[in-house]
Amino acid sequence: MKRRFYKVCISLKEQSNISYAKIASAAGFSDMNLIIIKATSPDDLPVHEKYIQYFLKLFSLSPSSCHSFAISFTRRFGTTSSWRVALKSLILLHRLLRSVQGNSPLWAELLWTRSNGLISLYPCHFKDATSSSSTCSISYTNFVNSYAQLLDEALNCVALDSKKLENKKYEGEKNETFREKMNEMGEILEILPQLQSIIDRVIDCYPIGVATRSFIVQSAMKHIIRDSFVCYTKFRAEIVVVLENLFEMSYRNCIAAFNIYKKSAVQTNKLCEFYEWCKAKGLCGYYEYPLLEPIPGIQIKALESFLSGMWQLTESSSSSMSDQESSSVFTEEDGRQQKEMIKGNEEEKPLIDLEGEYDDDVSWETVLESSVSFCHANDQNDLFSSNSFDEMWELATYKSPAAAASNPFSQQSYESSYCGRFAHNPVYPWGL
Repeated sequence: MKRRFYKVCISLKEQSNISYAKIASAAGFSDMNLIIIKATSPDDLPVHEKYIQYFLKLFSLSPSSCHSFAISFTRRFGTTSSWRVALKSLILLHRLLRSVQGNSPLWAELLWTRSNGLISLYPCHFKDATSSSSTCSISYTNFVNSYAQLLDEALNCVALDSKKLENKKYEGEKNETFREKMNEMGEILEILPQLQSIIDRVIDCYPIGVATRSFIVQSAMKHIIRDSFVCYTKFRAEIVVVLENLFEMSYRNCIAAFNIYKKSAVQTNKLCEFYEWCKAKGLCGYYEYPLLEPIPGIQIKALESFLSGMWQLTESSSSSMSDQESSSVFTEEDGRQQKEMIKGNEEEKPLIDLEGEYDDDVSWETVLESSVSFCHANDQNDLFSSNSFDEMWELATYKSPAAAASNPFSQQSYESSYCGRFAHNPVYPWGL
């Protein structure tokens, strides 16, 4: 009895609002609240096309009207307890978002109202109180909440603007450097999870119970399904570009692309079941549905094995580089120690040995004269002889072929490897 009385009160409230809006419009008063109330009347008819065109014309002539629309929509959707009013409000918002561009003030105003807590699409606190039974109320409430969550996700993904993605596609056809190409791959990897989240929200908009027989619910489902066509087509086009450039991306981007591709394999199966149910209910034409391409599990396993091999390769290369650095440090320290040992073992010999055995009768003038003549003779015969000088020069400059090849700083080996590698077939990095 209490539920029925509450239902009658809500119906009277909604009818009085509609009557007031019609009388005010007939009297010449025009307000955003009145127009939204008339567009979302609590009946089983879909939103009339004239209201959509009126709002679009108003937004183009006066961008400041987007703020008043956002406030009026928040008041209308947040204060109603009728599933018809709430659902038609969401349909009105959905159609307006599809008709305006991503840089429209409407997007900015809706994001402003959401950030300030004036509207809450997710989590949505709507609860139907006009249905005849609790089962019907739960069915309509779940569908309205799922639809509101989808629109909330669409507000987060402003990159779904068709012109924006088309411009990116045209820019990708131009000649670009490797760095610009990798930056574009990074942007695509940021957009693809957003498209996947929207497709998940579309699959969640699965009406159950008596909600499947409602004409307004079926009208809303047609708009939802057509948006999923666009999202899936864009996702397939972008994921193909990512897979074509997978071998050129960094390991972190490869892991991100693999996770997206692995999730799309499961998501495609769910989307196929959802589309089969929509076809059975007669929602949209058969020619409108895109061709779903299931991803085989063997392809996922092949990509996973490739990435694991790539990780092992990076680990082995990093370990080999660390071993080379440690060995080079060891050889340098070892060489220094050997040099110090050689220097320590060397004994300095005096030019004139005064500790030799000389006769006491010989004077010091004779010893000095003989030592000078002896040094002069040795300098002429040994140090400045041509044969000994040539032998010393050959010993100083001789290098074996094996030593030259093993030395990375050898000029001969560097020039030979450089000429052999780039002289006949020059290869330049990244096409420069």
